[in-house]
Parts: sequence; structure tokens; C-alpha cells
Amino acid sequence: MKNFVQRGDVITVPAPSGGVLSGSGVLVGSIFGISTKDAAETTDVELEVTGVYQMKKTSALAIAIGDKVYWDNTNKEVNKTASGNTLIGVAVTAAVNPSPVVNVRLNAQF
Repeated sequence: MKNFVQRGDVITVPAPSGGVLSGSGVLVGSIFGISTKDAAETTDVELEVTGVYQMKKTSALAIAIGDKVYWDNTNKEVNKTASGNTLIGVAVTAAVNPSPVVNVRLNAQF
């Protein structure tokens, strides 16, 4: 196909204000992904938008397998609060209260 650009599992975007670190969650508009490298503000960075990633979560929160998880862009962590946050996927492991991380399957939907 002449109009094919890319598979879409990795999206290139300008790094947001403050830049990003490799492996960190990044929200640009309504696109959420995991940074594949360190990048300074406004420089191109590739974001993985599919797959399963171990992500920082609100420590004082229990998450069950299958729970929808949301990105809290202020605290740079996942939680189960829809209001003011961005839906990024579902938990594929359980995480007790307290615990620092949970495995998340990104939904790649915008």
C-alpha cells in the first residue's frame, strides 16, 4: 500500500514540558505511552502504546486483575480514579494496599 506509514505500536511525538526519562509514562494530548528513551523537552521521543508494563501506582490502593487503570499525570502514576485522569489500560496483575507497582496492559486507544 502506498499510503501505509507505520504499524502504530510505537508513536513518535515531541517530548512534553520538562522532558522524559526512558521507561516513564508520557501523556501528550490524548496519546499515552511509555518512553523508549530519555528525551529533552520538544525533541522527538518514541512512545510504546501497546504491551504490558510494570508501572508505578498509588501505593495506598488495591488493584485487582482486570481493573481499569488511569494515568494521574500530576503524580506520574496509575490509579483507579477516572475523574481528572486518562484511561490507559487494565491491570493484568493484582496489587495490594500498600504496594508500589502494578502490571498494566496499555489499551492504545485515544
